[in-house]
Amino acid sequence: MSDNTAQPLLRVRDLVVEIPTRRGLLRPVNGVSFDVERGEILGVVGESGAGKSITGAAIIGLLDSPSRIASGEVWLDGERIDNLDNEGLRKVRGRQIGTIFQDPLTSLNPLLPIGDQLAETAMVHLSISRAEARERALAALVEVGIPAAAQRIDAYAHEFSGGMRQRVVIALALIAEPRFVIADEPTTALDVSVQAQILSLLRSLCVKRNTGVMLITHDMGVIAETTDRVAVLYAGRLAEIGPTRDVVESPGHPYSRGLMAATPSPSELADKDLRLNQIPGSMPGLLDVPAGCAFHPRCEFVKDRCRNAVPTSYPSGNSHSACFLHDAEALS
Repeated sequence: MSDNTAQPLLRVRDLVVEIPTRRGLLRPVNGVSFDVERGEILGVVGESGAGKSITGAAIIGLLDSPSRIASGEVWLDGERIDNLDNEGLRKVRGRQIGTIFQDPLTSLNPLLPIGDQLAETAMVHLSISRAEARERALAALVEVGIPAAAQRIDAYAHEFSGGMRQRVVIALALIAEPRFVIADEPTTALDVSVQAQILSLLRSLCVKRNTGVMLITHDMGVIAETTDRVAVLYAGRLAEIGPTRDVVESPGHPYSRGLMAATPSPSELADKDLRLNQIPGSMPGLLDVPAGCAFHPRCEFVKDRCRNAVPTSYPSGNSHSACFLHDAEALS
């Protein structure tokens, strides 16, 4: 019997998502590969349209028709899951992979008390009695820091603040003790202080449970404070991946450099005359992705090779960057 602990918790290999349209075939995810270890938080960052959320949806089989996985593989704890049928995916979602969405109001049923929603999820995935599920729901609310949880377990979603609702959604995602969690922009609608509390809670719970996390965000500040490694996506392709500190302090890909340059430090925020750096141009539409390196129209280091060939992933310090600037053979 193989030892699953010797391999990554999640392995994504050469993932391609296609959407057939009347105007042509779109590839919002084009050859993306990465791993997530147990107890690790991998940040996935990029501008709107980079392919972050649809990568997460593809992993858990929630692509809207006619979107589909055209090629590639997704492995969870040594078992391939991208080729499962609907029933197989239903058993994976919730029990093995939990999901935290951006807006808790769309994740919670406004007509049911939150305790009933938590208990129902526990009963479905763990095959336990209603009384046991109720106890587990209460314990989950206590764990995520809901004050007076015993009194509030029968409250409805609208009776909670935004931050408390997000804590409930985290409890909902973790109540079946999944091995992997996808958190898709979980703090976008929250103010800064509540955002910090939610991210700290998510990290502490995942370390405690040795759960792997894929944290999708557009906020480099969130990435810097929360994640262990970061994957930078651009136009559906992986631009750079590596330890968070390395990517933040010494980004190897020009796009990563642009993202970091556009993120002010806390000391810079106090400067009223501060002008943020901006990456020229904008993310290309899916029908207008340029040939070669998709970033080349916006890149200050562009060469003829960039316009004609798609760069592979090259070592860049402790990271890997899909940029010809790091092609050792060409530079030698």
